[in-house]
Amino acid sequence: MSLQAQLEQLLQPLSAEYLEILNESSGHGGYFPGKESHFKVTVVSPVFEGLGLVKRHQKVYALVGDLLAPAKIHALAIHAYTPQEWTGERPDSPACAHAPKTENS
Repeated sequence: MSLQAQLEQLLQPLSAEYLEILNESSGHGGYFPGKESHFKVTVVSPVFEGLGLVKRHQKVYALVGDLLAPAKIHALAIHAYTPQEWTGERPDSPACAHAPKTENS
């Protein structure tokens, strides 16, 4: 099972109203087709009601922590919202300093 599919499965206890998992590995150094090392998770859940940002991230880490290990997920960006906070937009990820260079870079 892919790391992305494992993330999706492990996040099910959050009862997300919206869950988006993006594999952003191609924008980072050492990328090759099929690599899974950098992910961005956007999750909207009532579980986050009354919780600050740190507590929300701790809930996510508690569910997926075993995947955050060498040879698995190197980086996980988390955007966690309550249903009332969710505007339908998530922030863009910054460019990686070690991203593969293109002809225009």
